Amino acid sequence: MPKLTQVKETKRGRYALFFDGEFAFSLDEDTFAMAGLHTGDELEEWQIHDLQTKSDTRKAVDKAMDLLALRDHAAGELYQKLCRSFDPHSAAAAVAKMQELNLLDDAGFARRRAAELLRKRKSRRAILDDLHAKGIDRGAAAEAVEALFAQSEEDGEENPELANARALVERHYAAKLAQGKWQQVAAALARRGFSHSVIRQALADAETEETEA
Repeated sequence: MPKLTQVKETKRGRYALFFDGEFAFSLDEDTFAMAGLHTGDELEEWQIHDLQTKSDTRKAVDKAMDLLALRDHAAGELYQKLCRSFDPHSAAAAVAKMQELNLLDDAGFARRRAAELLRKRKSRRAILDDLHAKGIDRGAAAEAVEALFAQSEEDGEENPELANARALVERHYAAKLAQGKWQQVAAALARRGFSHSVIRQALADAETEETEA
């Protein structure tokens, strides 16, 4: 069985473990203390693997905390980011820990993200695609977007997607319309995810304003 031949405290406060004279991995202070390791201990391979798994999970939890300190994340998005540095098991365990601590709220994240994107003149489809890319399932994403649009209707506001399309036409495509490039503008709006009905209405409104001017 592999023998623990050296334990060395690192500058970061972790404990580097050496088995049979070779560095294996390091443990955080809590995991090391709970393991009760001493130089000269002989461990089974499964015990070493278990220690490394616990160490990786703790690192993933710390990374998750750091990411959430920067901004909110959806559970799926957080998992995807953690998988860039950790194995799927450790990443999933870290996400589960964040959920246990009530630090993740996918429904709330979806509502806030959808509202933010709507303010940035995004289309309904673009918002849905963004939420899905962030790890929100399509059903929850659709629910958040529908609630946002329903709230606008209850407040007596115009269709926010149409308002966004109109604003984009006015701010970014007025010159092209003045040159008669209506099809190019329609194609540009379609690439942004606006529906054909919204595009038609936005361009019709722009044409009306141009005629009245």
